[in-house]
Amino acid sequence: MRKASRLFEIIQILRLATKPVTAAQIAESLEVTVRSIYRDIAALQAMRVPIEGGRGIGYILRPGFDLPPLMFSIEETEAIVLALALLERTGDEELKDAAKRVSQKIAGALPAPLRQAMRSNALHAWGTIAPPPSGLDLALVRRAIRDEQKLLLDYRDEFGRPSQRTIRPLALIYYSATAVVVAWCELRTAIRNFRADRVEHCAVTDSHFRGEGDGLRDLWIRGWRVNSMADDAVRRTPSPEEAAGTARTIPNMPRSG
Repeated sequence: MRKASRLFEIIQILRLATKPVTAAQIAESLEVTVRSIYRDIAALQAMRVPIEGGRGIGYILRPGFDLPPLMFSIEETEAIVLALALLERTGDEELKDAAKRVSQKIAGALPAPLRQAMRSNALHAWGTIAPPPSGLDLALVRRAIRDEQKLLLDYRDEFGRPSQRTIRPLALIYYSATAVVVAWCELRTAIRNFRADRVEHCAVTDSHFRGEGDGLRDLWIRGWRVNSMADDAVRRTPSPEEAAGTARTIPNMPRSG
């Protein structure tokens, strides 16, 4: 976590706290060292953020300090509530935890009338809650997409046939029953869809595909459509000209034909 983000998170933790919070508690929450928290609090105090307290007794944020209120309409607030509720139906545990933190932060920054609308529990998402996939960490896939890092999958298709695939992950699609990883498969030299609940093991490799992700996603968006709950399937094949044009702009991408 970058320092600027960490400083913001510390302010949010202290804003929401009802009693002094120790540096150790903050460090555990942000997964950094206690020494880093001491330095961060000193930096915030130097910026005139009214943090009071000290080592061993904890820290509080003096009343009256606040960030500018978030300006949402009632409809926008309801959209956020429903979006967070829908996220709760996925099997992505890390995103679900993040959604709870987002909800707390937004509720703490909203004006009172909108805060009440957010907490009224009038909007709900119903349906099956997707279980976390046993062989695949969705948070790891999201990081690999961001970092453009290849993954190695042990995968079984719908007939139970095992295979090992090196993939360039491009997107995650969340369904009510499972998630689907959209990726460039180096074995098939094509874009494929992999159901998360059919992945038996996933490992990060040392290989990257930096600079290729946007081009591959553009190719997928223009030429492929995800078939709901489809497994390892492609709806259509790009023309030789399309594939060749993409290959010229994406390093190491297999060429058509």
